[in-house]
Amino acid sequence: MKQWVTALALAGAAVPLGLVASPAAAQSAPAKLKVEMQYFTLPNGLRVVLAKDTLSPTVTVGVYYGIGFRIEPRERTGFAHLFEHLLFQGSKNAPKGVHISTISNAGGVLNGSTRYDFTNYFEVVPSNALERMLWLEADRMSAPVINDEVLKNQQGVVGNEVKVNVLNQPYSTWPWIDLPMLANTNWYNSHNFYGELKEIEAATVEDAKQFFDSFYKPSNAVLVVAGDIDYAATKAMVEKYYGWMPKAPPVKLPDISEPRQTAEKYRARTDKLAPKPGWAAGYHVPARGTPEWYAMGLIDQMLVKGQDSRLYRKLVAETGIAGEVGGGSTSRWVTCSIIRGRCCGASTSRMTPIAAATRSRPRSTR
Repeated sequence: MKQWVTALALAGAAVPLGLVASPAAAQSAPAKLKVEMQYFTLPNGLRVVLAKDTLSPTVTVGVYYGIGFRIEPRERTGFAHLFEHLLFQGSKNAPKGVHISTISNAGGVLNGSTRYDFTNYFEVVPSNALERMLWLEADRMSAPVINDEVLKNQQGVVGNEVKVNVLNQPYSTWPWIDLPMLANTNWYNSHNFYGELKEIEAATVEDAKQFFDSFYKPSNAVLVVAGDIDYAATKAMVEKYYGWMPKAPPVKLPDISEPRQTAEKYRARTDKLAPKPGWAAGYHVPARGTPEWYAMGLIDQMLVKGQDSRLYRKLVAETGIAGEVGGGSTSRWVTCSIIRGRCCGASTSRMTPIAAATRSRPRSTR
């Protein structure tokens, strides 16, 4: 029985945003990365991104809907994830199993996921199967099967997923749910994204249909087709299978802003399944797309990404204080978690100077 600790400091208080460039780097700017792409928008609002890459005879089709678990309905926590599952249960012209079998028979793979601000579905198939994929995704976008049988089935699946992956796992929701719940005050940013079992089970068919009508429409989606494609032919197929769909009213998004944090927040709890202590810290980050936000992405890479990261080298490889170090950044915060640590206090005292060193010692390019 061990204790995990979550701490949230002021944004930028311990992790500086300044990165120092060497004189040599300033003199010879590196060549800019250029990825060949084409963009267009259908009259119904569907945004389309085409990217040609003939390195291999495959194509990826991805559909991104502007709805994630952050803005799911109140008293229906976990609903965005539940709805993602529903859309694998068949559509009007592709009954249950047809979508998956069509891709498998073509030698492809597929999956989907629910994130903070979007839900995505994708397939990777040989390029000669592109038209079938566009047709399948169009049928799913326009007419998914949503009925009591499908809903009950997936409520059971998602409920079991919560029990297996969350409730009966060491460290369970720490830190990827517990930390945001501590860090934020706005319900949309601080509720249990995986979902409370009683609320998952309370969802109705009417809830699901209303959710679909509100968020799963062309004007709230981005279609990405990348790989071994012909631009003109692909555009024609997109217009054929998606252009007929009507334009819907724009999505009304709630206010997800957070008041500025002015003091550190701290919480600890006992996890009966955790073999050793765990520790996590999170920092609110600057607005998405700003230079400071991109700097936080670089700091994230320097501190916690890979076995050559600074925190891994110091806390795992050199001192053995921790057995694992991880972390990541989203559009609103960056986190660092230390699992199987010997002492949470030691982890905190060791991490602060390492993070502060990013101000004067940028990562080597070697």
